Amino acid sequence: MTERTYSAPHGGHPPQTDLLTDRAMFTEAYAVIPRGTMRDIVTSRLPFWDDTRLWVLARPLSGFAETFSQYIMEVGPGGGSDRPETASGVEGVLFLMEGALTLTLEGEEHELVPGGYAYLPPESEWTVRNHGGEPARFHWIRKAYEYVRGIEVPEPVVANEQDVEPTPMPGTNGRWATTRFVDPDDVRHDMHVTIVTFEPGGVIPFAETHVMEHGLYVLEGKAVYRLNQDWVEVEAGDFMWLRAFCPQACYAGGPGRFRYLLYKDVHRQMKLA
Repeated sequence: MTERTYSAPHGGHPPQTDLLTDRAMFTEAYAVIPRGTMRDIVTSRLPFWDDTRLWVLARPLSGFAETFSQYIMEVGPGGGSDRPETASGVEGVLFLMEGALTLTLEGEEHELVPGGYAYLPPESEWTVRNHGGEPARFHWIRKAYEYVRGIEVPEPVVANEQDVEPTPMPGTNGRWATTRFVDPDDVRHDMHVTIVTFEPGGVIPFAETHVMEHGLYVLEGKAVYRLNQDWVEVEAGDFMWLRAFCPQACYAGGPGRFRYLLYKDVHRQMKLA
């Protein structure tokens, strides 16, 4: 089994001697939040979470990306929440990068280790606790579930990417592959959170231009990403936030694999109101 690595922020502050120059940018079509911007000063807290802070990477904004929020959670030893989700009708995905986390979902305990994934259906009963000796750092992606009459709500899913075989994209000889935790054709799901992997030299060979919004968090490696009309260098720990129809492509220049956690909204009629 190939060893997986995950880049997670640890906060802190840069010294006064550092230059201000950075790769952070926010445009009408996309945003890039480099890892160096995820400092102590921009963390937040949430109600009913103990010994926990978070970085907010994305939230719905009118005229930009409107379907999801994405956090990086940092839960200290002994911390966690017995009431993590305070809104109704909200589904979620957890993806653990560092540490260990005990997830109790519908009364069943699951021990998440790095690479651990959990899909949390709307209105599900769940709690999380860090019983380890080190902070647990994980993504929490939230979306208001779009109910459809006659379509059942999906069941919970708990998995680890080490146990999921990536699916190569056709015609790429395995240079571009996607790790999928749920059936991509299952219309009960209105969002997908996957891991995309490029081997050195792998490319998205056209400018994808589509209705799905994206959150892309770089787990490993580096690449040059085409966003709208710009080529942007990104590396492990960076986050890219794309509104609908933002043209996108990438070139993984190496020397190692380029991997990112990807959110997109899927499988629903377009709202006309």
